Amino acid sequence: MELVRLNKYLSEQGICSRREADRRIAEGRVTIDGRIAGMGEKITGMEDIQCDGVNISGIKLPPVLLAVNKPRGVVCTVSHKDQAPNVVELIDYPCRVYPVGRLDKDSEGLLLMTNQGDLANRVIHAGNLHEKEYLVKVNRPLTDFFLRKMRSGVELKELGEITRPCQVIAEGETDFRIILTQGLNRQIRRMCESLGYRVIRLRRVRIMNICLGTLKTGSFREVTREEWAELARLTQKAGKM
Repeated sequence: MELVRLNKYLSEQGICSRREADRRIAEGRVTIDGRIAGMGEKITGMEDIQCDGVNISGIKLPPVLLAVNKPRGVVCTVSHKDQAPNVVELIDYPCRVYPVGRLDKDSEGLLLMTNQGDLANRVIHAGNLHEKEYLVKVNRPLTDFFLRKMRSGVELKELGEITRPCQVIAEGETDFRIILTQGLNRQIRRMCESLGYRVIRLRRVRIMNICLGTLKTGSFREVTREEWAELARLTQKAGKM
């Protein structure tokens, strides 16, 4: 019988991503036949597997992929360290789903949520070559210098990084559209701060081929079959680059 890594099994069962599975295993929250599981263990799937005291053996949930319009002030983590409302509680979906990547507490807009760990990993780790599009408002008028620097690359000394060249289009006196192909921590806010600007509002409107459209704040929709197929194609293509 073929063995599978425990973190992959949890991911395929729709419990969480592989990275989150590793965290739960390390915290002793996963058991195999009554004993605490170890990192890197392989299983057959016939064992009694429990996560946080819930039996997950043999569970095979239908695949889910949601587009969510995350409001400002809602967090993506389900940790109790932050007392702010989290997006899982917000949408209250009937089966367990989790965010694909992050959108920080002060930002709003498109967030993907799924119960498919492998898909989440491909979206997050597709070489950071996939596009994410944002609408941004800053605290003072845009200048040609600001736009040029944002497009060509900004040095983020605190991260030891120079941002990858990107598309930046002015949308008004203090508003611009930006399309990134990398995902550094709080990247847009850091870029603006490095150039003497402060972000007033940041809204993500697209992840690869999935668009926010007219989805109302705090609402969600199921991604269409066509959108899902194209997303899978794009992530598989990026993974081969």
